[in-house]
Amino acid sequence: MNRNLAKGLQAAWGLPEFRGGVRHLIDLDEVTGLLATLSVADHDREVEGSLLDLLRSGLDTVEIREAVLLLLERDEVRRPLVAAVVEPLADRPGQAAAIASAAEDPAVRCEVRAVLDSAKVRELIWQAIDHQLRDNRFGLIRRAAVLFVRHPSVRRLAWALRRHGVLRELRRKPPMTSVDAEGRGQSGA
Repeated sequence: MNRNLAKGLQAAWGLPEFRGGVRHLIDLDEVTGLLATLSVADHDREVEGSLLDLLRSGLDTVEIREAVLLLLERDEVRRPLVAAVVEPLADRPGQAAAIASAAEDPAVRCEVRAVLDSAKVRELIWQAIDHQLRDNRFGLIRRAAVLFVRHPSVRRLAWALRRHGVLRELRRKPPMTSVDAEGRGQSGA
């Protein structure tokens, strides 16, 4: 396990507010099993759906939502978790820097809270995720447009992420690895 992730989770677990929110989860063993299954490269799409359903029901619960937001708001928890998130992005330093910068911005954290506190916005986000999982590009674009047009908190969050370069970096193609280059060279021969 990533040392930064373990450190962040340990700091989060030390907060009574976090433990109080997490105790409302359906079954921690179920979460552990789902995460273990997701870590396998060729996992079933059904597992992703189960984890998203669990996350969706969790974020609709005030206590769990507050526990998740606590992960962003407390420096001693956020910093090691962000380090764990950006560590695998060593081949994408721009993306790693943009994510770390956005996570440290109080304005971004405030907008994340505003977005997650709105039941209407959460519902539209889940609809967009459902469309993406079903490869329904039109439905995904439509939901994203509705989110952006009707909900100022989403617009403010998007602009805050843009200021940090997160959106630009997410659009960039990942660098080609030597394995990719060899595969392309062989397919062209």
